Amino acid sequence: MEKKEKLWGGRFSESTDSFVEEFTESVSFDKNLAVYDILGSIAHAKMLGEKGIIPKEDAEKIVKGLNQIKEEILQDRFEWKKELEDVHMNIEKALIEKIGSIGGKLHTGRSRNDQVVTAFKLYIKEETQNLINLLTQLKVSLLNKAQETVDIVMPAYTHLQRAQPIRLAHYFLAYLEMFNRDKERFQDSLKRINQLPLGSGAVAGVDFPIDREFVAKELGFNEVMRNSLDATASRDYIIEFLSNCAICMSNLSRISEDLIIWNSTEFGFVELPDKLTTGSSIMPQKKNPDVLELIRGKTGRVYGDLVAVLTIVKGLPTAYNRDLQEDKEPVFDAVKTLTGSIIGMTKIIQGLKPIKEKMEQSAGGFALATDLANYLVRKGIPFREAHHIVGKIVSYLVEKDRELESITLEELKQFSPKFDTDVLNLLSIYNVADARSSFGGTAKERVLEQIEFWKRRLNLS
Repeated sequence: MEKKEKLWGGRFSESTDSFVEEFTESVSFDKNLAVYDILGSIAHAKMLGEKGIIPKEDAEKIVKGLNQIKEEILQDRFEWKKELEDVHMNIEKALIEKIGSIGGKLHTGRSRNDQVVTAFKLYIKEETQNLINLLTQLKVSLLNKAQETVDIVMPAYTHLQRAQPIRLAHYFLAYLEMFNRDKERFQDSLKRINQLPLGSGAVAGVDFPIDREFVAKELGFNEVMRNSLDATASRDYIIEFLSNCAICMSNLSRISEDLIIWNSTEFGFVELPDKLTTGSSIMPQKKNPDVLELIRGKTGRVYGDLVAVLTIVKGLPTAYNRDLQEDKEPVFDAVKTLTGSIIGMTKIIQGLKPIKEKMEQSAGGFALATDLANYLVRKGIPFREAHHIVGKIVSYLVEKDRELESITLEELKQFSPKFDTDVLNLLSIYNVADARSSFGGTAKERVLEQIEFWKRRLNLS
């Protein structure tokens, strides 16, 4: 039987077993890196020509051939072959077939170890910027919704129990802050992604007079990695990226949970747009928040992507090991999942309709109790004593199946002589919300300040 030649097969006397070819191939998924691999190869070829490591005319032929292959890939005309293992070997083999043996000069002064990290970094750098842009759109949607809802008061919840009245805009601004931190995490991680590994070789560097700064400039990297072992072996930039994705998904999951609860018949605080919900195959009355539920569910999937890569690198000896082939699919999955989730949440926020009457009906009652206690504190009663007095008032009203707003001044005086006519002003959800006028609070003036701040930050003012 004729031995099937690999590009690396000179040392071997037998053809690779078909099981090994199937088990070790990665081209079925790492072909996602094709364009980035070609960009890295073009920059490398240009540098080889500039430095005279290969003839300049050969470098030009290589660049021309790579650009032709890139067009074939973009037009879905490129034939991927599993027996060539990965995206890098597929492209190199196609280049040799296209321009002849000159194509074999491309791999001068590099290894697949530094080649793959370079392509992956270019991919993650671009996807990081895409996620930053999507998060900016989500932030704008939250800001617009906050502006629309400044005059709606709703109950805030702790332990899923009604706590205190807040302005609905305050809630949307809270998530704007969370997603802004997500955006900042991605932005900060670019400092570590933006370091060129190419030129590190397999593990120890390269014995050709290469110009790594030239390649870094060509590819838009801010700096060159200083240590060849670190450049080829480290995957912490991937872990950081996946960690950022997981944190962002956790915030998306939490707002999804809030909106799912608010959309329930029992709460009835919001109405989701029909075009972003689904029906039941058996119950005609159902309008299900499937997009939100899937965001909530897919969060665990992205957590799994992070844990997978952490587990892969945990026990590896330093330097390249084939285990690191398994870092690609978790990243591709996390990118796809997070991208779709941010887009879905942005659409949900844009189409969300708050039910003001229902929210404000639920914002009063015993949610005003803390302000009653604070009233007594202002009258000179220690907070713990005031807390106990108001607790007795709540118990009294619960027994009578009444809300706090129904209590009279005469009844209040039965619990403390410190109550006076001005206490009745407290029994208003608007007054209570606006009493929280400390910086960062839910008072209307503070909410409007936050909105103006974000309009400036997002260049919308």
